[in-house]
Amino acid sequence: MVLASCATKDPVLQITTIKVDSLAQIRLVTDSLVKPIVYTQVRGLENQPVQKAKHLFISIVLPSILISKHHLETERKKVHRLKGKKKWSREDSAYYHRLKLQFKASDMENLLMRMVTVPNSIVLAQAAVESGWGQSRFFVEGNNVFGMWSYRKDEARLPARSKREGGTVHVRAYDDISKSIADYFKTLGSARAYRGLRNALQETHDPFSLLPYLKYYSERRTEYTEQLRKIIMINGLTKYDNYILDPQYLVAP
Repeated sequence: MVLASCATKDPVLQITTIKVDSLAQIRLVTDSLVKPIVYTQVRGLENQPVQKAKHLFISIVLPSILISKHHLETERKKVHRLKGKKKWSREDSAYYHRLKLQFKASDMENLLMRMVTVPNSIVLAQAAVESGWGQSRFFVEGNNVFGMWSYRKDEARLPARSKREGGTVHVRAYDDISKSIADYFKTLGSARAYRGLRNALQETHDPFSLLPYLKYYSERRTEYTEQLRKIIMINGLTKYDNYILDPQYLVAP
C-alpha cells in the first residue's frame, strides 16, 4: 500500500494506491462518502458470485472515477484563475497551451466547455460493458477500463487477440485504473463525435438524457446506448451519482 498526494494550489487529495493481491483488499463502497483509493492489477472477479462481483467492481472503479473528476475540476479552477490574471508567466502560458492541445480547444471558453465529465452512473455502466464487469484481459493486464485503443508504438500497450483489416489492434496499458478513467474523460472532451454530449452537458446532468449522445462510442450505436440504459436501471447505478470523495482526505497544501 502506497500513499501519494496530488500537489496543487488547491487542497491536496491524499490517495491510497493498492496493488491487489487479494480481493479482500478491496474496500467496499457502502455510503456516499468514498475513500480515494486507486486499485491496480485486479484479478479474480470472474470467480465471485455475480452480485458480489458487481459490488466489488463498483467499489474498485467508483473511487477512481471520483479521483479523476477531482483532478479535472482542479485543472478547471486553474484555468478560471488564468482568466482573471492580467499578466501570465511563462509557466502559465505553457500550462494553458498544453491543456488546449490535449483537449483540441479553440480558445479558453471552449477549453472550459471541453473539461467536463458525465454522471457516475454513465461511467460505471460504460466501464461494466467495456471491461465485462472487470473480467476483460485489458482490464486485468493493463488497467484499461474502457478498451481504449493505442495508435502509438511509443506508449505502453497490449496487443488484442483480434485483428482488423489484416493488422494487429493494440489497446493502451495504464499504471492504474484512475489514469484509464482520466483518458476516457479526455476523449469525451476532445473528440468531435461527442460535441453534442458536451453541448447537452451545459443544460442537463440527467444520465438518461445524456445517453443518446454516446452512440458513437460503439459501432452498435443505439443498441449500445440502450444496453447502457438497462445496466443503469437494473443495477440501480443512479444512486452513485451523488457519491463524493470523503472530504477528510482533502487537506491544506
